[in-house]
Amino acid sequence: MKEKDSILFEYFKLEIFIPEANFRQLQKTLQQVDAGHIGSYDSCLSYSRVTGTWRPLAGTNPYIGTENEISEEPEVKVEVTCKAENLRRTMEAVKAVHPYEEPVINVIPLFQVGIGV
Repeated sequence: MKEKDSILFEYFKLEIFIPEANFRQLQKTLQQVDAGHIGSYDSCLSYSRVTGTWRPLAGTNPYIGTENEISEEPEVKVEVTCKAENLRRTMEAVKAVHPYEEPVINVIPLFQVGIGV
């Protein structure tokens, strides 16, 4: 994402897939960078248990799994909003605590957060 893209939207939603054992550390990290701050509330996020699948290709160093074999593991999908001006810092913070070599972090622009007028 280019810097100019984040100017078009005030908020983004991050979808972060992470092992459940790493969820609480991620939650603390998101709080430290003020992700999930909506109006007069902070630390707002949702999470759900999901099953992730992937196949590590040649030359990878997977946290879980074996090269060229399909892996299937329980994960947590975390959904949190992030202010545009904090997006880069939030992404760096998430990557610093995420155990995966290639973490899945979807960044989705939001037209509006909350009820708003």
